[in-house]
Amino acid sequence: MKNKQTFEYLQQFLTDERLRKINHFAPESSDFVLPVIEDVFQFRNAAAIVRSVEACGFHKIVAMESAHEFNPNLRVTKGAETWVEVERLPQSIDSLKEIKNRGYKIVAVSPENNATLLPDFQITEPVALVFGTEAEGVSKEVLDFADETLAIPMYGFTRSFNVSVAAAICMYELKQKLIKSNLDYKLSEEKLWEMKVRWAVNSITSGQKILERFQKHLI
Repeated sequence: MKNKQTFEYLQQFLTDERLRKINHFAPESSDFVLPVIEDVFQFRNAAAIVRSVEACGFHKIVAMESAHEFNPNLRVTKGAETWVEVERLPQSIDSLKEIKNRGYKIVAVSPENNATLLPDFQITEPVALVFGTEAEGVSKEVLDFADETLAIPMYGFTRSFNVSVAAAICMYELKQKLIKSNLDYKLSEEKLWEMKVRWAVNSITSGQKILERFQKHLI
């Protein structure tokens, strides 16, 4: 596999500590739950989402952008942006259709449409969790398209969490459900090596140039 060969080459440019961390955390990574963010505009929220997603062992986010760019504040991410891949797609139903075609069930995080409460949610297949904007929440077109809606129980006068808090709660809770399940939720071997290459490149000064030189050698 080219990615395995590439990672083995890139290892020489990593510190022993960074290599140890990559090899330790990579096998725990998963894309079984894919957070999809609708046009989040506050950079602190974007950063907090990246940080929470990474802390729960998920290493990809889809940012559906329209009027705003998904632009995390690096002071808040605490380095998590090194590990989390952000795929940018237009804010549209076509983007959700593309995600659905990858094998994901589309689940909108919203209390509407007879939402299932998070503690009762049964995760049996890969899910794309769609989080709405700070002001409006999940858009109506997404709610209409979604296979299911998911709600976080609320116990006070406040009727919703900040989007970054909601993302943290959902990602953590679903990770616990996966750990307790019999599902094969971790990355395939191919995806694992691909991710390790990306992590190595992001960890090396001029990593992208080193990667490109090595790839020319492979051709």
